[in-house]
Amino acid sequence: MSASFTSPISSIRQVAIRVHDIDRAASFYGEALGLDEKFRAPGMAFFQCGGLRLMLTLPSAPQFDHPASILYFNVDGIEAAYAALVRRGVVFEGEPHKVAEMPDHDLWMAFFRDSEDNLMALSSEEAMVRA
Repeated sequence: MSASFTSPISSIRQVAIRVHDIDRAASFYGEALGLDEKFRAPGMAFFQCGGLRLMLTLPSAPQFDHPASILYFNVDGIEAAYAALVRRGVVFEGEPHKVAEMPDHDLWMAFFRDSEDNLMALSSEEAMVRA
């Protein structure tokens, strides 16, 4: 790719997440994760997550009936976020763990499944702890 190319794309506005039960999924994203529900339309519910909108949607055709891409939700302090979500009934695949040591921080993650069995993750850039 040419170094002089400037992309017209500035950000991601919305991510679609396939669900099979709008009310169950909306409850999970609103109550368990604490995201702000913005509005609903037939077969869809929309939530705000920072500058990104999540669209929970029933699959409109067989080719759209597959698990979502993994969303990595940024949190400050992964242990506290993990504990808060566990108290709200979120079931994690495992405890928070360090996945990479960067020059100025450690990258930590904890994976969980939503109410529709889509794999999601918490992601946190934590202060370095070196022995």
